[in-house]
Amino acid sequence: MLKSLFPFERPLTSGRMLHYRLIELFLVGYTIHYVWKWSFYAPRLSEVVLPLGLANYMDVSVFYGGSFMTLVAILTTISLIVAFFTTFRASGYTIGMILFHMQYVIRFTQGEIPHSMNMIGMGILALSMAAWTFRQDWQKQMIFGFGLIVFFFGLGYFTAAISKLIATGPSWVYGEHLQLWIYEKGVDSLSKFGTWSPNWLQELALQSTAIATVILSFGLLNEALGPMFWSEKLRPYIAIMAVGMHFGIYLSMGIRFDAYLIQIILIGLPWHVLLEKLVISTSMAGVFGMKHCKA
Repeated sequence: MLKSLFPFERPLTSGRMLHYRLIELFLVGYTIHYVWKWSFYAPRLSEVVLPLGLANYMDVSVFYGGSFMTLVAILTTISLIVAFFTTFRASGYTIGMILFHMQYVIRFTQGEIPHSMNMIGMGILALSMAAWTFRQDWQKQMIFGFGLIVFFFGLGYFTAAISKLIATGPSWVYGEHLQLWIYEKGVDSLSKFGTWSPNWLQELALQSTAIATVILSFGLLNEALGPMFWSEKLRPYIAIMAVGMHFGIYLSMGIRFDAYLIQIILIGLPWHVLLEKLVISTSMAGVFGMKHCKA
């Protein structure tokens, strides 16, 4: 399994190199998107409801007003761009990750913790760890960073399944639970918009407890198979199942995981095979690849 996650003995082809760099570009782009989005949202906050991370050790409410969040967004953007395009990858990604976490704990002190931002942050952390571990070998940085991201995804799904079983036991998959959650979402819709019309999947789940049980069982099984994501041969199949599960969550619960889905698709499917077949110009190879890297 470790060789599948970290195949250092395998030559890094141009297709795999471009695949890794596209994932890296996605992580950098979404991180910058989030920090600027949060910088405009922070002035609307007034008090800490649920402290996260650094907020457990410092009063982050002092950063709600003023231009602090904008300054952090500027510094995060600069550090990540420097990390992506220059040889200062270790320091750039480390600074970017710390600043991203600071903005994250300031923004999400209201009792709501999203999934997508967590995995984006874990991705930046993985790039930072890889850069510090292999400071003089950029190719190993790519392999190790990608392997860490895949490992965290598999571990995240598996622990989610374990958490459900610890909290509720096997009865978590009972269809009545899904029916209750759908009705709760319906109440939310009625209170917000004054109307609610269940879609076809919600109708099926509400009409048949057995179908609702099957839907929840598929979701729990998919999460329990998280460690299979570590296998390169099985990864595409587990990724497709995960995409299907999240579309099911969206249809049944109205919960979207946009960045999460994109990240799963990017790391789960063998895009390097397609990229190997494409004709890559010398200029593009120069943008996405570096022969040597220093921290």
